[in-house]
Amino acid sequence: MTEPLVVGFDLDMTLIDSRPGIAAAFRALSARTGVHVDADAAVARLGPPLRHELRLWFPPEDVEAAVTEYRGLYPDYAITPSALLPGAEAAVRTVRDLGGGVVVVTSKLGRLAQLHLDHVGLVVDHVAGDLFAEGKATALTAHGVRLYVGDHVADMVAARTAGIPAIGVTTGPCTEEELTDAGADVVLTDLTRFPAALSALLQLAL
Repeated sequence: MTEPLVVGFDLDMTLIDSRPGIAAAFRALSARTGVHVDADAAVARLGPPLRHELRLWFPPEDVEAAVTEYRGLYPDYAITPSALLPGAEAAVRTVRDLGGGVVVVTSKLGRLAQLHLDHVGLVVDHVAGDLFAEGKATALTAHGVRLYVGDHVADMVAARTAGIPAIGVTTGPCTEEELTDAGADVVLTDLTRFPAALSALLQLAL
């Protein structure tokens, strides 16, 4: 029996451009705590978990409190400014048209990721959050994902760890060379080219 087609997508800078809202949330955090966070620098390197970024700005003993504060601010500041990236809606629709399932696997908390998806109108089958790099592989395997799409080298690591093909997109902080070196099977400039890439991979008996 042929396994069902399930495609996994990263969220930030793969499906959505969340930079304006995340920058606003960081600025609100700075205003609330009195600790300067360079919001523009932070959103230029989206991908790793929140704690990785906050450790650059807060002393170790204050990081967990900053995480809690930021996540409390997030729904009010970060959701509305987010927008679909080019080709994202069509990419999800392509998988659906093939009878497949869609799973979002992200380093963002699942409940916050779901707020983004609701805002932009993307319906997916599952959201697995608070995972990064090799940690994402657990969710990819658990949900039977057969192909993972992401913008960060850590997403390529996740796919390799799960033993599945990876499609990289250069809409995030990583270059084509970086994504290829990290294990991407295909690298796209954005998701507008995803339907053709998926078709080619399926013809190779994905």
